[in-house]
Amino acid sequence: MLSTESYQMVMSELLNKYPDLSVCSEDFEKVFRKLSETFRTGGKLLVCGNGGSASDSEHIVGELMKGFMTRRPLSEEQRSLFHSLFPEDGAYLADHLQGALPAISLVSHSALMTAYANDVAADMVFAQQVFGYAKAGDTLLGISTSGNSHNVIRAMQVAKAMGVTTIGLTGEGGGRLAEICDVTIRVPWRKTPDIQERHLPLYHTLCILLEKEFFS
Repeated sequence: MLSTESYQMVMSELLNKYPDLSVCSEDFEKVFRKLSETFRTGGKLLVCGNGGSASDSEHIVGELMKGFMTRRPLSEEQRSLFHSLFPEDGAYLADHLQGALPAISLVSHSALMTAYANDVAADMVFAQQVFGYAKAGDTLLGISTSGNSHNVIRAMQVAKAMGVTTIGLTGEGGGRLAEICDVTIRVPWRKTPDIQERHLPLYHTLCILLEKEFFS
């Protein structure tokens, strides 16, 4: 469990580098608490965005599903299970697996996305995946510099209907994401490159804190 002191130390490092992000501190903490609750209760994180934000979606999942700042070794109980089932390979399996926080990027499924865009509706490609993957207790993180990306908004609408926690990561204006999401982190910039440059340290810090929360 992450201590208050550890949380404050990590946040201090972020804000020392990016003092302009201090206006996001309150919403950032809400996002951290909501994601902690999601993972603690057996839920998962879904992430979506377009263009550079699609790359950010992949990046976030990469930091959560494997060791980021620490290796996250398996517990002795988990190791023993692999040894008992596979005496010859159990040690290898246990040595090369790491603790994971379950997260899925919705931007990666090219066959499904292109089929849905062609056959049904392009603005529903993320929404369909939310409908298929999500359950109450999960969280959807939508990344949009404008806050108005149609396919991200559609995904949020479906998530709301399913009892999924909704989080937005956007720019100063917030757009429709700020209206529909449970929590929206709005970085205080308006140009797309400036917004994206601040999104990265925010989600890096979020991943560091979550790793400390569950794998320290």
